[in-house]
Amino acid sequence: MTDVVIDVRVIPRAKHTHIDGERDGAILVRLAAPPVDGAANEALITFLASTIGVPRRNIRIISGERGRRKRVAIAGATAEAIKVRLAV
Repeated sequence: MTDVVIDVRVIPRAKHTHIDGERDGAILVRLAAPPVDGAANEALITFLASTIGVPRRNIRIISGERGRRKRVAIAGATAEAIKVRLAV
């Protein structure tokens, strides 16, 4: 099975971590973590892993580590399953 790549737009320092729809073709994720020392990236990986139901090691940020717009590769799940889990 190949990796599924999704576009994610992150808004750090939210009251709680949740998916807030789509913006400009990317899944909008509001994260409670601040964008300091990679905390927001770690929070994003943990949140996506628990939401999609795959181990953390199956998720990696392939671009945008320092920005709000990220491309995330997910292994171990189909595109359809990810879309259903993320309810996009």
